[in-house]
Amino acid sequence: MSFSSTKRVQADLSDSELNQHDVKRQTLNGDGSQMTSDSDEDVSYVEEVDTQVLEEPYNNAQWQGTISKVVGSVVSIHFAQVAPFDCDPALVSEATGFVVDAELGIILTNRHVVGAGPFVGYAVFDNHEECDVTPIYRDPVHDFGFLKFNPKSIKYMKVQALELKPSLAKVGSEIRVIGNDAGEKLSILAGFISRIDRNAPDYGELTYNDFNTEYIQAAASASGGSSGSPVVNIDGHAVALQAGGSTEASTDFFLPVNRILRALNCIREEKPVTRGTIQTQWILRPYDECRRLGLTTDREQAARKQFPDRIGLLVAETVLREGPGDTKIKEGDTLISVNGELIASFMQVDHILDTNVGNSIELLIQRGGKDIVVNCDVGDLHAITPSSYLEVCGATFNELSYQMARFYAIPVRGVFLSSASGSFNFDSKEKLGWIVDAIDNQETPNLNTFIEVMKHVEDKKRVTVRYHHLTDQHSPNVASIYIDRHWCSEFRLYQRNDKTGIWDYKNLADPLPALPVVPREAKFIDLSIENRQLAKLSRSLVTVTTTSPIPLDSMAAEPRKASGLVIDAQQGYVIVSRRVIPHDCLDVFVTVADSVILPAEVTFLHPAHNYAVIKYDPSLVKAPVETPNMSFKRMKRGDKAHFIGYTHNNKLVSSDTTVTDISSLSIPSNLIPRYRATNLEAIGIDCNVSSRCNSGIIADDDGTVRALWLSFLGEIQDGKEKVYLLGLDMSDLKPVIDLLKEGKRPRINIVDAGFGSISIAQARIRSTPEEWISRMEKESENRLQFMHVTRVSFTQEKEKLLPGDVILSAEGKLVKEMRDLDGIVTSGGGPDDKQVLNFKVVRNGKIVDLLVNTIEVSETSHFAVFAGCIVQPPHHAVLQAMSSIPSSVYCTFRGQSSPAMQYGIAATNFITHVNEIETPDLDTFVEVVKAIPDNTYCKIRLVTFDNVPFAISLKTNYHYFPTAELKKDPGNGKWIENELNKTDEKLE
Repeated sequence: MSFSSTKRVQADLSDSELNQHDVKRQTLNGDGSQMTSDSDEDVSYVEEVDTQVLEEPYNNAQWQGTISKVVGSVVSIHFAQVAPFDCDPALVSEATGFVVDAELGIILTNRHVVGAGPFVGYAVFDNHEECDVTPIYRDPVHDFGFLKFNPKSIKYMKVQALELKPSLAKVGSEIRVIGNDAGEKLSILAGFISRIDRNAPDYGELTYNDFNTEYIQAAASASGGSSGSPVVNIDGHAVALQAGGSTEASTDFFLPVNRILRALNCIREEKPVTRGTIQTQWILRPYDECRRLGLTTDREQAARKQFPDRIGLLVAETVLREGPGDTKIKEGDTLISVNGELIASFMQVDHILDTNVGNSIELLIQRGGKDIVVNCDVGDLHAITPSSYLEVCGATFNELSYQMARFYAIPVRGVFLSSASGSFNFDSKEKLGWIVDAIDNQETPNLNTFIEVMKHVEDKKRVTVRYHHLTDQHSPNVASIYIDRHWCSEFRLYQRNDKTGIWDYKNLADPLPALPVVPREAKFIDLSIENRQLAKLSRSLVTVTTTSPIPLDSMAAEPRKASGLVIDAQQGYVIVSRRVIPHDCLDVFVTVADSVILPAEVTFLHPAHNYAVIKYDPSLVKAPVETPNMSFKRMKRGDKAHFIGYTHNNKLVSSDTTVTDISSLSIPSNLIPRYRATNLEAIGIDCNVSSRCNSGIIADDDGTVRALWLSFLGEIQDGKEKVYLLGLDMSDLKPVIDLLKEGKRPRINIVDAGFGSISIAQARIRSTPEEWISRMEKESENRLQFMHVTRVSFTQEKEKLLPGDVILSAEGKLVKEMRDLDGIVTSGGGPDDKQVLNFKVVRNGKIVDLLVNTIEVSETSHFAVFAGCIVQPPHHAVLQAMSSIPSSVYCTFRGQSSPAMQYGIAATNFITHVNEIETPDLDTFVEVVKAIPDNTYCKIRLVTFDNVPFAISLKTNYHYFPTAELKKDPGNGKWIENELNKTDEKLE
């Protein structure tokens, strides 16, 4: 799978997470984004090298010869920005570059390709030779960067460089934009330069934008192309670098190569590329606007005489607070000269600033028709461009950058949250743009202070954090967060190393042990209703929350919350929906009386009926938690009852209700198999408030609990998770509750098949004997129906149910409803202890007797992380959905910047072979992959979910994506991590 230049890979993100980057995503995908600078055009980073050569009447043999020569210098860059950094997301993509120094092996491309953060990539030349590339420079502001390769790696062609000729970019010049997509498809766009003094295009806030430079505009013959392509003249000289384009007009935007050539020469001479700044953003304004802002006639005449080909002057647009220009330069000031040199272009300003880092410069500006002379100290632009980032608690942080601060004219300081995830998942819909102002009641004005504070925060502690969003400086937020240093144990500082191209890291601190939980008191507030028995049920309801840092069993790693019913206050057992607890590789908490938060552990997960049982320590809370009266008599249609539930904002509400329906549950399956409730009878009620509650209970007037109100996980539609709200009769929970009260561990053996109901008419069509139909009509009380098999899980058993079978009886008992097919609940035995059920079914018009083995569903207890993807044995939902399993190594997740994404491993793939070694199970797979050296290719054979085999090659990168495995200790149920090929720390 390949993606065009800077196209964001978002397969692992929900639609809500994408919304925050809509503008950036559109620009990267070529859909366009609204310009906010000096044009009404839509602009985008140019991409997709997939157009054919465009022949124009003026093309001639010289152009053909030039193009033939240039394409040998153009390369396709396949890369990953492996971690979110500053405003750049983690992504996998492709782009274009071209060789500018063949001897040193230097490739020029865009900054938005090289990225501000960690980069891993390789280049493919015109003859399909491949070599690794490492970043050696990315400009702090302008949209260019350099990658380095080893020229000796290219053995079958002579590498030639394109010469940069900035002076040849002139209005009216005929140009070609030449892109190369791995040498397979060539994009050659013809056009003429129409402007050389355009302001930089604006791609929107909270994303990378070039500024303080002219751009070249060309009327290209077609839109499209490739980011990082050379813009060449008829002599084959690179006169500009392609960076952006309009999607509505045939217009492309090129970066001049003046400052690029200067940076290249510094690198050639092994000199630092000095970059100066006074933290002021200028914009080119035409003379008529400058006059309205106060430009005097004499200054305009002098400027027009000095620069006859220019149409305006630079005007201050944004002056950052606390910067060198603060209080000295005002927005709207027109720049006349710097150090006595008349100024009419950004290039002049760049040259002066870059050669005066650490010095003072004199600026002559006009404000309101008056000349004003100011002196500013020139700062180091690299110093306010982050070159390190912190990873802790599953989130990443860096110092606020000049790039972000200039949007809002704020000081260049602060702890910028570049990935709002893990403990710092402030908003599921807004992931970018947060500033952490204080944590654990301590101010964090910069990253170093934040690090020192975090070093002393204990694991599993809940702390207060104060933060705000860059787009709303006036609205500080205060929240409590849960510090996770056990699942997300890394506390690393990554530092950019331009010599190696790798971001070296160092672990800063080991997790501090969690503080012991202290017993606390809590007071319940009864429901404000007249019925005292019902009002006291608030004492039997608790809030259950989970934090899941690992996307296991195809379930997203996100926090979840619902109410749970206390079924044994003395032992601390609580029943809650499995939507909240999809597996046990997570942290569980019980909140009593909305006051005391207690840790809990998973005791039982029902494989089919959508509930889980957790246990907390009752001695840690002093509160009148009560075990409610529970009736195990089944509810019927028309029963009057009372609904009590928690709304989405955690308010307890109640209402009278009536049971309207009791029917077999049929939740649609998801495209990616994940847990869903099956084979149960669900209760529907007539209640206005129940639709606003994702959890609760249904009770009689005397306070007896008759059913649970649960949220059932459904399919994903349009990127959104569909949730069903239904009741589960307490009678369906009785066997499990009885065993728990006796202190025993429940075990359930089920017939691993899906069942549904059909009418009597359909049963007749399927040749069900009349005597069985008569018996059904005589013995049924609620509904006249037969159960039939809708699907059968993967099994190697020879004697099994088949889809279409009409169930007559099980163990000699007439099957009238779904409850008659419930699993066998026991407290002993093991997974290998099979219990057999005797079924009588109608199959192909005949009655067949079957002895069907039941199974105990095994929850996931072992998984591995390889090349940024999570592989595990196929979980139960996969077995339910497939008739054959190619391998027991199943990919359930892949990171959006991982080698797995870059080389084509997808969720729902099965890995069958690695380097031609069969991997039938996860243990074998781990043994094979841990022997693969770092930064080497391996061959992987896979099978899709639709049983289509394919093969890929994948290059390992253990520095950013080490191999690890996690296993659950069968003795204590704790998860144990083992990192298998960790690279050494390098940052000192």
